[in-house]
Amino acid sequence: MVLNFRFAVVSDLHIALPHTIWDHPSRFHLVEVSIPAFERAIEHLTELNLDFILLPGDLTQHGEAENHLWLQKRLSRLPFPAYVVPGNHDVPVLMGNQQSIPWADFPRYYRKFGYENTNQLYYTQQLLPGVRLIGLNSNCFNQKGEQIGRLDDEQLRWLEEVLAAAKDELVLVMVHHNVVEHLPHQSRHPMAHRYMLANAPELLQILRRYGVSLVFTGHLHVQDVACDDGVYDITTGSLVSYPHPYRVLEFHRDQKGKEWLQILSHRVESVPNFPDLQHLSKQWMGDRSFPFLMKLLTLPPLNLPETQAQELAPSLRDFWATIADGDALLDYPHFPHKVRHYIQTYSAIAQTGTPSFIDNNSTLLLQKNLD
Repeated sequence: MVLNFRFAVVSDLHIALPHTIWDHPSRFHLVEVSIPAFERAIEHLTELNLDFILLPGDLTQHGEAENHLWLQKRLSRLPFPAYVVPGNHDVPVLMGNQQSIPWADFPRYYRKFGYENTNQLYYTQQLLPGVRLIGLNSNCFNQKGEQIGRLDDEQLRWLEEVLAAAKDELVLVMVHHNVVEHLPHQSRHPMAHRYMLANAPELLQILRRYGVSLVFTGHLHVQDVACDDGVYDITTGSLVSYPHPYRVLEFHRDQKGKEWLQILSHRVESVPNFPDLQHLSKQWMGDRSFPFLMKLLTLPPLNLPETQAQELAPSLRDFWATIADGDALLDYPHFPHKVRHYIQTYSAIAQTGTPSFIDNNSTLLLQKNLD
């Protein structure tokens, strides 16, 4: 079956009406631009012949009801279908409080955007003939009431049932937490592991069993495409963090069964009151990077003494902005060998040792000629 369609991914909007914004000196998110940046992205996307848009979580800054309502109303005016899943910022508490909606209430805000069954936080929808979306909920709470990134057993059983019934369809999966590592040893790193799905290996095993190749995630706020044994995790950076990206993707299947996905990335360059958003945002991130860099350098695997970390951190001011940008090439020749080598592992280098620039603009060959 020949198949061609175009869609967009816009992630981690962190929508915040002005009176809901509160400041924090180490906040990387430039939530002040959340609404105008989203409007600028939508302005561009409505010019394209899109079949649908995916929004993989962190739709709001802190799960505020009024921010969910604002987005619900805005999505209802789009000229193409929109599908969402919750991020950790959307459902930060189980029972709800003066700031945030209860965890279980999320589907009620997004009935028209995937959640026809408002009694569960995951769903499946037929997007087009022969194309199915599975939206998963990766936000759970442990016995201490702490929020964790994990798919519960009931959801995994449901997923297997859906995939078994969809064997003749192309399946796209959307989930907030990362499924494939995008950073070195991400699942074990003391700072990065919280961005990974805790039971990602179990999910990957299921996806491979049913031939699912494409997963769309957010949460990490970086532009990155990672692959693990045939499963691509395409994570999209945040619309409120440098470089304020969003993606337009085209899927193709020809008469011989060859499948490929073309990825094109765009950026919001300016919004009212922020005419040079890219420069200002990168500077904003760098100005707030010192505490983050101190943790990176003093925690495992580097375990540097604090005095040495303080000496090196200023040189790494743009480290995370470079990672978020995608297709990073990092080298600090003046650093001690151990530190230099570790920082280099964050570069976009293939196993062959050559640069591999696929994070922003690329074409992924998903299936070889079946003849």
